[in-house]
Amino acid sequence: MSGSSSVPAVKKVVQQLWLEAWLNCVKVSQAASDWKQFCLQNAQHDPLLTGLSSATNPFRPQKVCSFW
Repeated sequence: MSGSSSVPAVKKVVQQLWLEAWLNCVKVSQAASDWKQFCLQNAQHDPLLTGLSSATNPFRPQKVCSFW
């Protein structure tokens, strides 16, 4: 830090460092394992994997109403 740093800027940096110091670190392998487990447990609720029923699909083609 330079000697001309403003007090609010230094306070902001100190606050950020305090926040980062209290974070719980997790190994990447553990985080990846947890993420994979979460994805597998919730796959049945993912519309990208299971698709949407035509009744609940907000993007279904609209029916055209015409009078003869």
